[in-house]
Amino acid sequence: MNSAARRIGRTLALVLPVVLVLSGTLAVTRVPWSSKAAESQVLAASSGKVSTKAGTRTAQDVLRDRLLVELQEKDPGVALTHLQEATTARPSLARHCASIARALGRAAVAKYGAAHRAQAYSRPVCDTSFASGVAAAQ
Repeated sequence: MNSAARRIGRTLALVLPVVLVLSGTLAVTRVPWSSKAAESQVLAASSGKVSTKAGTRTAQDVLRDRLLVELQEKDPGVALTHLQEATTARPSLARHCASIARALGRAAVAKYGAAHRAQAYSRPVCDTSFASGVAAAQ
């Protein structure tokens, strides 16, 4: 029973941010990973209100959400490459690498359907975590 609730919670934790980002309801005022040229651009929610709760998100949550959006906009290979770069640049993120890679694997199956299409993007990032995320999504 506990594992079922945990699985549902993890699924919601993965799907909800993606839905919010893709639906355009997530407001971001400034992103630290943006280029200097894009610093002048400020995105705002249509309501004009920005949640203060967004400031309490951890670095791995921000990275995971950014990579999930990148996977949707580009492809899983690009997201996995950026995951590797992020964990190399910030070694404190390395302990979260496997869970982020699994989330990317599940999202790749959701985007590309058949697991063999998603598996084609597999990279040697965080051992085989991407592949296990793909397998878990079947």
